[in-house]
Amino acid sequence: MRKLKNEELNRLSPEEFESTEKNPIVLVLDNVRSMHNVGSAFRTGDAFAVEEIVLCGITATPPHREIHKTALGATDTVKWKHEKDTVAACKALQAEGYRLLAVEQADNSTSLETFSPQADEKLALVFGNEVFGVADEVITMADGCLEIPQYGTKHSLNISVSIGVVVWDVVSKMGNS
Repeated sequence: MRKLKNEELNRLSPEEFESTEKNPIVLVLDNVRSMHNVGSAFRTGDAFAVEEIVLCGITATPPHREIHKTALGATDTVKWKHEKDTVAACKALQAEGYRLLAVEQADNSTSLETFSPQADEKLALVFGNEVFGVADEVITMADGCLEIPQYGTKHSLNISVSIGVVVWDVVSKMGNS
């Protein structure tokens, strides 16, 4: 066994990526403070070919050196926009036919391990602020909440880890990889 060289990975060029079919997933970042977490969301969004990232409220936007540090160019490949109001952005996504799912620890949440998306279902996955999580107003209007099972003593995962876990799981279950 040997590690593959970059040229052996057969990755798409940015131009090819732009024209390729995306997974029907939009990531919504609700007032995310850390620009490194924003950059990581872009990199994960690129890796799993999500449709778009919606940066809401205080969430920083590209171009910025701190975002670029973790995005490594994914801000140039993943479609994104900024919306001042997370609730309004989420309502717009629901009006476009997206099922709005907050990734949050909440009563009546669905454990990620039992979540079964439909192959052609359009999903908007909302990830919240590093301290306060997804805003209560967004949870109230969401079509549901997904929760990542955890077995240790900490109450949460870093948002960048949560995005990676959830998006990989959803894409693999949709069969769109």
